[in-house]
Amino acid sequence: MGHAKPLPILITGGGRRIGLSLAHHFLNLHQPVIVSYRTKYPAIATLCEAGATCIQADFATDDGILAFAERVKAETPGLRAIIHNASAWMPESPDTSLSETLSCMLQIHVHAPYLLNHALQDLLRGHGHASSDIIHFTDYVVERGSDKHIAYAASKAALDNMTRSFARKLAPEVKVNAIAPSLIMFNEHDDADYRQQALNKSLMKIAPGEKEVIDLIDYILTSCYVTGRSFGVDGGRPLR
Repeated sequence: MGHAKPLPILITGGGRRIGLSLAHHFLNLHQPVIVSYRTKYPAIATLCEAGATCIQADFATDDGILAFAERVKAETPGLRAIIHNASAWMPESPDTSLSETLSCMLQIHVHAPYLLNHALQDLLRGHGHASSDIIHFTDYVVERGSDKHIAYAASKAALDNMTRSFARKLAPEVKVNAIAPSLIMFNEHDDADYRQQALNKSLMKIAPGEKEVIDLIDYILTSCYVTGRSFGVDGGRPLR
């Protein structure tokens, strides 16, 4: 008897940084991948060539989120996992109204995962005990807050709380966990002084790279027991 084709993993915001690395990681394992992207970077064309299904999505509105969910349903009868990687980092600024800042952060970090989890839950169910996963990317600031990114921190805290609520709702078929990272990798334009200041904020004093997160996700996906938990990947930064 032949093996059933594996169900795809959906990664939101899969065109850059950790999301892009995750997509290539799973493709290298011959795992089907569906990626959402807002802007068509050259990396998206590379993902398509590697076999990923790449869907343009606008999460700035609820209609855009739900339209993306319908596109996913048209692509596949089931999902192995949803990894909510799409994110934005907006500080409070005199150039943007506070209401706009808060609305933007809630839209991408709360509305999108909330609506997608509901809209796509049937694609995750029906495959057996602990056979599907939802993973939310939150942030280490969930524990300590942020004086310069108050709306961002609050929206990530809401997403952290939704992790436990969806874990209760979807168990035992679907495990729902969160990853709360800090300083996983630098941007190319970060200068030496900034990098050193950032490294000094953690106990481990390194930027470990995306493999640290990929290895954790591999563990979460293979576990048959862990759900409703948040995993800090922060080098001990909250302890400083």
